Amino acid sequence: MSPAFTSWSEFFAMGGYAFFVWLSVACTLIPLLGLVLHTLLQRRRLLAEIRQRQAREQRVRAAQTKQRARAAGEAG
Repeated sequence: MSPAFTSWSEFFAMGGYAFFVWLSVACTLIPLLGLVLHTLLQRRRLLAEIRQRQAREQRVRAAQTKQRARAAGEAG
């Protein structure tokens, strides 16, 4: 069994098809990296929105509890 390429320069030359091979590699990796980046940013944004929504709901619940306590104090 012999290796396909005997040197690094032959590997990078890809038997004379280097332009097409490395262009296809770049056309595959760049969108994949973009997808990973987009996913990470979307995740961060989604988690921030969830935290904001939870904080708002907590504030609303606290205000409702305070309002009920005030109304109960005035009635009793």
